[in-house]
Amino acid sequence: MFSPLEIMMASRYLRAKRREGFISVIAGFSFGGIMLGVATLIVVMSVMNGFRVEITKKILGLSGHITISGYERTLSDYISIEKTLSRMDGVISSSAVIDGQAMAISGETTTGVIVKGITLDNLMKRPLISEHVVDGVLADFKGSDVIMIGKQLASNLSVAVGDQVTLISPQGRATAIGTMPRMKRYIVAAIFEAGMYEYDASGIFMPLEAAQVFFKFPESVSGIEVMIKDPDKSQIMAQGIFNQLDQLYAVRDWQMINASLFNALKVERTVMFLILTLIVFIAAFNIISSLIMLVNDKGRDIAILRTMGASRASIMRVFFLCGSAIGVSGTLAGFILGISFALNIDTIKQWLEAMIGTRLFDPVIYFLSELPSDVRADDVMKSVFVGLFFSFIATIYPAWKASRQDPAEALRYE
Repeated sequence: MFSPLEIMMASRYLRAKRREGFISVIAGFSFGGIMLGVATLIVVMSVMNGFRVEITKKILGLSGHITISGYERTLSDYISIEKTLSRMDGVISSSAVIDGQAMAISGETTTGVIVKGITLDNLMKRPLISEHVVDGVLADFKGSDVIMIGKQLASNLSVAVGDQVTLISPQGRATAIGTMPRMKRYIVAAIFEAGMYEYDASGIFMPLEAAQVFFKFPESVSGIEVMIKDPDKSQIMAQGIFNQLDQLYAVRDWQMINASLFNALKVERTVMFLILTLIVFIAAFNIISSLIMLVNDKGRDIAILRTMGASRASIMRVFFLCGSAIGVSGTLAGFILGISFALNIDTIKQWLEAMIGTRLFDPVIYFLSELPSDVRADDVMKSVFVGLFFSFIATIYPAWKASRQDPAEALRYE
């Protein structure tokens, strides 16, 4: 497609002489702009993917894939429902749970908490919790007066394993002088760290029998959490469970429960891609500027080539090669830089935090304790395509302008 002469001329034009130094500077800015644009696009898309993957893991690891609840407050026949679920294809396990809110008090500190009542056997089936116990022994999670709390909550309450925490239920008991809140002291049996700040700072697990007493669920639970083989098919499985249970209970999958969160992440990801694409688009304008300046500077060379028999198409290909070389090399450099940065982003984050002495990724704001990154081939290909597309588009007009120059006019004014 390109002749050796065209390649040689393009390479000579890219090696700037002293008097063409300004053109070389503009070309350097073009290269840098394309490189940073593509690299930023890859890094941001990888971080957005990482956020979605990590948040999904945390949510599914703590709450299950499908939730079954009664249309009333309680679910009394949960044992028979669990037997029915155990016979269904695609269901891994089911856990009867009691979810409730309470106030936790220790010393002078009071904070709101989310309490989940669950059996030890079912808790052991949740690796996000059972494999991340940082203090205490999970085997001690039994009895009517023990709880397991998140690491950040333990820090906020200034408690350790063996200390006591008082829980206050919003559902009070009637007395002669009115409704009084129910209070009970529990011993901290273990401390976990799920890696998601929201759960680590407010999550409490309690044995199911103890939760039934504390939240007044005699012989009943508030719901059943179901784990399935393929979480991506949760909507289909939820509909199947709903029909299997004769449509007597409310059945919701994790995508329905967290629809607003994941829709927000999807919209944010799309908007970020469009905004960062504009960075690459703007960088491509530098290629246009540098090539137009190069064409004006090489007017006499173009005229001589034309008088020696070079065709307009050949001249166009020479300058197309010049611009494409800048765009392709910038895109390749951006690809390498973006991949390297995305694969080591948490290490780079820690290094920057140590250097400037400021926390760049606060889990209080971003929910997760680590900066996630998930590099996906399709996003990398999109980023590379955007860089190449705008680079090639940017070279068309300057190359066309060079091919349309009149040799006689160019030589007349030399």
